[in-house]
Amino acid sequence: MKTSIATVSLSGDLRDKLDAIAKAGFDGVEIFENDFLVFDESPRQVGRMVRDFGLEITLFQPFRDFEGMPDGLRTRTFDRAERKFDLMQEMGTDLVLVCSNVSPAALGGLDRAAADFHDLGERAARRGLRVGYEALAWGRHINDHRDAWEIVRRADHPNIGLILDSFHTLSRKIDVNSIRSIPKEKIFIIQLADAPLIDMDLLYWSRHFRNMPGEGDLPVLDFMNAVAATGYDGYLSLEIFNDQFRGGSATAIAVDGRRSLVYLGDQVKRAVPESRLTTKDMPARSQVKGVAFIEFAIDETEAPQLEGLLRSLGFARTARHRTKNVVRYRQGDINIVVNMDERGFASASYLVHGASAYAMGLMVDDAQAAVERAVALGAERFEQPVGPGETQMPAIRGVGGGVIYFLDGSAELSQVWEIEFAAIDASQPVDAGLKSIDHVAQSMRYEELLTWLLFYTAILDTRKTPMVDIIDPSGVIRSQVVENTEGSLRITMNGAENRNTLAGHFIAETFGSGIQHLAFATDDIFKTAEALAKNGFVPLAISPNYYDDLEARFGLEPALTERLKTHNILYDRDEHGDYFQLYSPTYGEGFFFEIVERRGYRGYGAANAIFRIAALRKHLRPAGMPRA
Repeated sequence: MKTSIATVSLSGDLRDKLDAIAKAGFDGVEIFENDFLVFDESPRQVGRMVRDFGLEITLFQPFRDFEGMPDGLRTRTFDRAERKFDLMQEMGTDLVLVCSNVSPAALGGLDRAAADFHDLGERAARRGLRVGYEALAWGRHINDHRDAWEIVRRADHPNIGLILDSFHTLSRKIDVNSIRSIPKEKIFIIQLADAPLIDMDLLYWSRHFRNMPGEGDLPVLDFMNAVAATGYDGYLSLEIFNDQFRGGSATAIAVDGRRSLVYLGDQVKRAVPESRLTTKDMPARSQVKGVAFIEFAIDETEAPQLEGLLRSLGFARTARHRTKNVVRYRQGDINIVVNMDERGFASASYLVHGASAYAMGLMVDDAQAAVERAVALGAERFEQPVGPGETQMPAIRGVGGGVIYFLDGSAELSQVWEIEFAAIDASQPVDAGLKSIDHVAQSMRYEELLTWLLFYTAILDTRKTPMVDIIDPSGVIRSQVVENTEGSLRITMNGAENRNTLAGHFIAETFGSGIQHLAFATDDIFKTAEALAKNGFVPLAISPNYYDDLEARFGLEPALTERLKTHNILYDRDEHGDYFQLYSPTYGEGFFFEIVERRGYRGYGAANAIFRIAALRKHLRPAGMPRA
């Protein structure tokens, strides 16, 4: 599979863009005309620079308002085309994109347009060039790839072909199966883009909200399966117009783009085994059986506060690492590791971020395969020296530079607790009935949200849920979830746009994205609340006004409302059932714990977020949190 990306997708000048594209592993690049026009080098020098980066110029674009012009303007369009051909030959590319005409002066008629393209094909052929025709979703007369193909078919010239763009087809909900009958030799290149489903003007939607395949809501895989059925084996190229991307890191966006294409190619290969869009073999997405552990990096001076909070939550101190200053806390199937060692990556993480949940262990079907797939998709493998008697756990770098470890049922990895830890006999708190980790909540800058959404869904067998807005008194948090069908892995990702929000404060004060809270599951939140009280746990105080409104909104029995209020438990309901939430106050710069009980409920209590955040802000304010 050959991959390409349009320079318009990235920030920076042309040289910066090419550098990022090459480092990300692309084979080719589309040169967007404006990127060339604002660059100081000649076409010949630009072509040489592209080749020096090890890239091929797959396409020069766009050439606008060509077909169907009246006689008074037709000659001028061909003169413009000849100038573009001159530039292309100097630059060293043989393909130009002609997008369907949007000029008010354009005349309709398939035969008229076909005649124009036949004549253009003759001129291109004399120079050894090719012309690809693309139907813009907002084209004046041609806005459907089926009509564009009919024009190409009638033009009947070997140097005239079709360019298919997933956005233009899918945004208009055109049947992708119509692509299957197009001869592969007449498809000159495939352009790809996804987008969130937003009801707005097509042109504005396209120019500002496109994103990488897999990051949005369009059925890009269906589009690609139809393309694969033609036998097409040429370039897959990204053309992404997105304000956020053009203001972000070119390197990061290029890496995301390459990952999206490799992931898409892998999906196509599994859906259409005979596809000629071959990708390197990689293991299937990993099946996650659960969160095996969460590891905190901390030093000995701060550890007592965290350990006291864990004990108040009912976690028993069960084991100590045989060679390191690391302690294991356990309750139900939940393992919390407190790493106070002054060596290794945990210590380095603490020095940069302070006390934080820097690592997550996932129990998967095959740990080595999980890492192999992640690395094939551009993730960074994580390794550090292991001491005598220690286990080398397969791992990759995750959100905010943290670590994701993978464990499985193999002899060594399934016995890591017995191999590396020795049991300790210590006084234990009252078990609070916490069973498992319901979800892990990670906070990040909003511009990182799509990166990590794609990261998780490409590597792990998960799906994404629709984005929701979480209201913070100081702004809006964009929240999206990746989860698997079984509910054994749920990761909520919260994108902060400013540092005045609770999530933004956490990111700023801990110098990067990371796990901001852990939610533990219980079968009976009221029994859990009573057990917590015996351990000295102090819950996050919720405003009494919340409960008066709650009773009215849901028609709750006064007795239930009073129980909720007594224990500071929040409540929500959806069409599937009930949800109960209990929070700890903040620890450090905004980290906190949550306890939940699900009675069929499938969401995450988004409606309660504003009340929870307001209460957390009151608790955090003495540490410097600004008032709303």
